[in-house]
This record gives sequence, structure tokens and C-alpha cells, in this order.
Amino acid sequence: MSPRHGHGRTHRRGQGRPRTSRTRQLEDDGSWTVNARVEKFVEPALLLVLRDLPGHGYEIADEIESLLGGERVDLGNLYRLLRKMEEEELVSSTWTDGEQGKGKRTYEITASGLALLDGWIESLRHASSTIEAFIATATGEVQ
Repeated sequence: MSPRHGHGRTHRRGQGRPRTSRTRQLEDDGSWTVNARVEKFVEPALLLVLRDLPGHGYEIADEIESLLGGERVDLGNLYRLLRKMEEEELVSSTWTDGEQGKGKRTYEITASGLALLDGWIESLRHASSTIEAFIATATGEVQ
């Protein structure tokens, strides 16, 4: 196949290291390490966290990290997502006074956010069924 289709170009900018992606990496021993990721999963995790309890950024990030098995949440991206979701009226926020005059923005889910969470749950159920069927086919298991 041509280099356009991913064959032939195995090194990045002459570094001598095989190309990798966020989901897989070729190890030095020739084996592959795979990290199956659910893209955009922070959004439903965020909605779930806020469904159960309003919170501020660091609290929300800690809870999301727990849901994601300890995977680190980028705080900058989390705050951008919170602002975008607030503009879309999926979450709302209020300022609360903190210790030594430091205020915190506390976020909570709205009715529209709850409806979106329901949509995420349904979509993830479908994705889960698809993944289970794939694994069953790949391993020869009967469902």
C-alpha cells in the first residue's frame, strides 16, 4: 500500500521511533500496548458527578478521575467544558465565599443536563452492546 494509507511511513520526523496513537503503542520488544479509550467520556462523567452533588472544579475533577479509574483530568479542559455547558444551559453556577476571601464557583446540573445525561446513558448502552458483540466474535464466545 502507499504511504497515504499508513504503510511505508513508520517513523516520525526522523526520530527512529515507530508511529503511535493515543490508543496504542509499539513497544521495544515488538508487542503492542493498547489503551481502549472512550473519547469524550469526561462529559457524561461530569454530568453524572453533578447529578449526585453540586461542586467546584477541583471536587468535580477528583470525582471524574474516580469514575475514570484514576485517569487524570486536565483542569483547563474541564473548566472550558464547564463554561461551554453553562452557555448551553446544561449546568449552572454560583459564586460562594470561601476561606480568606477566596470565592469558588459551584456548578450544578440543570434539567437539560439531566436529559443529556439520559441520552449519554442510552448511547453508552448501545456502544457497550456493540463492544460486547465484537469481543464475543473476536474470541469465539457464544452470546
